[in-house]
Amino acid sequence: MKTLIGGAVVAALGIIGMSVWWKYFLQFFVGAIPVTLFLGGGLALYLGFDELKDTWKKKEPSFDTSTASDETENTNMKSETETLNAEKSE
Repeated sequence: MKTLIGGAVVAALGIIGMSVWWKYFLQFFVGAIPVTLFLGGGLALYLGFDELKDTWKKKEPSFDTSTASDETENTNMKSETETLNAEKSE
């Protein structure tokens, strides 16, 4: 309840303050737009560059032969599973 009353009082003071200092509010608002655009653009550039680096890492060829061993491991796992299932059903 205290938060509700405090919020209402602060909102009323904000409306009164904006009506009294409307010119200064607009001046601040106009000054804040370029700063916000600059910071937002910088953030977008950083995130775009980071994503680009991730795609470069994915495109690099790897000389890993683990795919062949993965296939044999999968075959071994299947045969072990079949053996265990056969033992379990007996």
